[in-house]
Amino acid sequence: MSKRVALLISGGGSNMVKLVESMQGDHPARAVLVGSNDPEAGGLKKAAAMGVPTFAVDHRPYKGDRAAFEAELQRQLEEAQPDIICLAGFMRVLTEGFVRNWEGRMLNIHPSLLPKYKGLHTHQRALDAGDDVAGCTVHLVTPELDDGPILGQARVPVQAGDTADTLAARVLVQEHKLYPAVLRRFVSGDQTLLTLD
Repeated sequence: MSKRVALLISGGGSNMVKLVESMQGDHPARAVLVGSNDPEAGGLKKAAAMGVPTFAVDHRPYKGDRAAFEAELQRQLEEAQPDIICLAGFMRVLTEGFVRNWEGRMLNIHPSLLPKYKGLHTHQRALDAGDDVAGCTVHLVTPELDDGPILGQARVPVQAGDTADTLAARVLVQEHKLYPAVLRRFVSGDQTLLTLD
């Protein structure tokens, strides 16, 4: 019996596309839903074109009421009965209450080598610190932002003359490899650390 995976995005959904594409053939999971906090997110059209049902819960009308926003998000997710949630560029901070509902079943990808550079502007912060290596991390989501057990990391050398944008582009290539590989292992019950160089 395949595991059911729901994915949450906020933008173009490039990681979501790679995850959905990976869940084919003998993969032990299938994408059953893609949701976004932005009805205009480009990734929603991509998901629909791949035959995955989509939904959007626009966060803007819920300004100041995260609980109500998350209640609607939860309702939409529950209808699809996913076993696992993959955050793939979902740019909303989730409350402890929401995270607890999916504890041990929600993954996130973050564009730094955690525990370094939690939050935003990770590539610029790596450059400002003079790091010679950057990368990305897939981790289990816990109530603390960009925390939780690390399931996989990919390292990317920082090159002379890198800007935040050039570094981000090279890290994204690794994100597209790392997230599908970690998800496949996770669905199969393997939570040992996967490292890609």
